[in-house]
Amino acid sequence: MDASNTYGIISLLPVVVVIVSALITKRTLECLIVGSLVGFVILEKQNFLSEWVAAAQEVFGESAWYILVFGVFGVIIMLLEKSGGAQGLSQLGTKFAKTRGVALISTWILGILIFIDDYLNNLGVSVAMRNVTDKFKVSREFLAYLINSTGAAVCVLIPISSWAVFMSGQYESLEIMGSDGTSLGAYIQSIPYMFYAWLAVILAPLFALKIIPLFGPMRKAEQRAAQGQVFPPSYYEQLEKGTMEEVKEEMDPSKARAVNFIVPMVVFVIATIVTDGDILMGGVVTIIVCAVMFIPQKLMTVAEFCDISFKGFTSMSFVTGLVLTSFILGKANEELGLTPYIIDKVEPLLSPGLLPVIAFLLVAFLAFACGSFWGIIAIVAPIILPLAVAVDANVYLVGAAIISGTVFASHTCFYADAVTLISAGTQIQNTDYAKTAIPLTIIPVALSAILYLIFGMVI
Repeated sequence: MDASNTYGIISLLPVVVVIVSALITKRTLECLIVGSLVGFVILEKQNFLSEWVAAAQEVFGESAWYILVFGVFGVIIMLLEKSGGAQGLSQLGTKFAKTRGVALISTWILGILIFIDDYLNNLGVSVAMRNVTDKFKVSREFLAYLINSTGAAVCVLIPISSWAVFMSGQYESLEIMGSDGTSLGAYIQSIPYMFYAWLAVILAPLFALKIIPLFGPMRKAEQRAAQGQVFPPSYYEQLEKGTMEEVKEEMDPSKARAVNFIVPMVVFVIATIVTDGDILMGGVVTIIVCAVMFIPQKLMTVAEFCDISFKGFTSMSFVTGLVLTSFILGKANEELGLTPYIIDKVEPLLSPGLLPVIAFLLVAFLAFACGSFWGIIAIVAPIILPLAVAVDANVYLVGAAIISGTVFASHTCFYADAVTLISAGTQIQNTDYAKTAIPLTIIPVALSAILYLIFGMVI
């Protein structure tokens, strides 16, 4: 690939600015804005501000789906809380989960069961389990890590999810078929080699049960929670500033019913499946079902239902803004030629034996840097997979390496949609998640790289 049209190593600067400034300031939205502005300064010099505004307008125009999806999720979260459904499920969970270990393993199992879509996984499990784990003094940071460790990982391992459908489409477009002659067959043959996804799912309960000791900032977060402070310090700082409402249960315990959580979530899953994975339609159907259930029970009036829904929609404005701003950064990276520059530097190393491990690390870096997972697959797969065929590498192993790289990015990119949503669901800041969870991913990343190297050499 010709990198002559890229800005070379300078194309890395916006991403570096975002990561470094976010770690220093513990702010995410502002750092994304600064990073994207840096990108447009490089691109446009004097006219950078007008071009940044034009890019922002384009992103917001193209992102109506994200705005609606996050808003609908906010509505559902608020309705489940105000109806007492979430509290009812927490009471039920507390009766069942008699110990901290059972509570955490239940969270992990629920994360595996909700495999249709990682958005739905993050939404349902966080709202269902956060009050349960609070009672056992589990830090919200560890809860977020545990849930997100399933998330995209489970979605890629079970071939009837939104991720599986997308990747099967990539295989089909490149005419890569499995032994049964279908692109889905090719995807299924890749599943055993999705090492990072397998390891992320397997290691999470080992951390939860303390079979593998926690370390670093996550260990400190758990020590803090053991003393009764499950929220990170940033939560209380926001309370003092008035930028966040205190989390408290207002529902009469006698009106809290688990069925008011379980039925809407089951409807959400079924409606999403029936509509061919349309999670927005699934969410709209769920809101209608909530109205049919909650208003006749006199849990809220029609007017209160509307007010709660509006409040829920607007409560996700920061989340939505964060994701859309990351898209602006992505546009800057695209125009700077970040992806072709990196691929051009890596291509000379792509021998058959090294191809899987390099594909894994390359995609992991690019997806993290760009905050785009499916987008990076769409760019990289048409380059790397035909190359795998040409050099006689195992194409299913290489395809699995690409997928594993994006799952890693989904688990770690603190300014992208997955981490943003799980942070909202567990009511922490994205930087709190990044500081505590990312160090734990060192183990599955290192093991995955070793496995891709070994398997690349052997098969």
